[in-house]
Amino acid sequence: MSTVSPEDVAAVQRCEKAYNRIRDELSKVIVGQNEVIEQILIAIFARGHALLEGVPGLAKTLLVSSLAQALQLTFRRIQFTPDLLPSDVVGAQLIQENKQTGEAEYKYLAGPIFANMILADEINRTPPKTQAAMLEAMQERQVSSGGTVHKLPSPFFVLSTQNPLEQEGTYPLPEAQLDRFLLYIKVGYPSGGEEWEIARRVTSAQLGKISPVMAAEEIIQIQNLVSSVPVSDQVLGYAWALVRATRPQTPEAPDFVNRWVSWGAGPRGLLTLVTCAKARAILYGRYHATIGDVQAIAKPALRHRLASNFAAQASNVGSEQLIQMLMEAIPADKKYERPAA
Repeated sequence: MSTVSPEDVAAVQRCEKAYNRIRDELSKVIVGQNEVIEQILIAIFARGHALLEGVPGLAKTLLVSSLAQALQLTFRRIQFTPDLLPSDVVGAQLIQENKQTGEAEYKYLAGPIFANMILADEINRTPPKTQAAMLEAMQERQVSSGGTVHKLPSPFFVLSTQNPLEQEGTYPLPEAQLDRFLLYIKVGYPSGGEEWEIARRVTSAQLGKISPVMAAEEIIQIQNLVSSVPVSDQVLGYAWALVRATRPQTPEAPDFVNRWVSWGAGPRGLLTLVTCAKARAILYGRYHATIGDVQAIAKPALRHRLASNFAAQASNVGSEQLIQMLMEAIPADKKYERPAA
């Protein structure tokens, strides 16, 4: 385990205070959703993207735009529709006349994706060709057009939403694109008390104004800090065992995985668990990740990286239950060591 410097300790403490301030600011307009807010911030500080799924009217768009205000980031909302073209997202090369020479020349017109925070609203309503236009931006953080590479601003992350109810006329995200999302976050209904408070605030115009908490440079510093957080072999081993157990017909797979899972998580699933566990530790003022951090992030990290088969669907067993069963099956107190090559 590496030695923690006083500078790192101070940086972690600043991050914890900033996290609490962000929650306080968001509480002016967002009631509840603390777990969703935590998971979005984990994705941001882990340099990843997130997919938010929830029924209409749960303030997903308001949450993302409010977060952009609190983080002082440039923000763009892209409404994905069946007629949206790739150039509507990433931009296009246009022919313009050079006023000095009178000759025609190509000029790149940047699309709305050139911002720090992108809200890709209802991303599953646009055809695969337009969905694919997001892949390079999400993975490489750049856009290629006319043989020229255009770098996206830093930090850059995509928060996408999709509606789980209306599937007619939609284009389900392919597995390759789903895997580009660090976390798959479920946005649930508010509790009774929260819904009461929502109605009271909105109908009496008592929503507050978001004040900025941090800037882009500070977010990049936290992202770098997450990279330097040490992970013990025990925590890494637990995350490794959890991911290995998701793969059917392998020595590590429990019987219920062989029976109910078509395919499991790849190496990116393990990277996600470890990186997000480190980001969560920093949010709570710790300079080390724990098995509890891995367990807290397991469902949003893995729910889109394993697929239940027909037998599971017939038995009404979904990915949520499978992940819960995996966490119960994989011992947290076992001594984990690096396996032989």
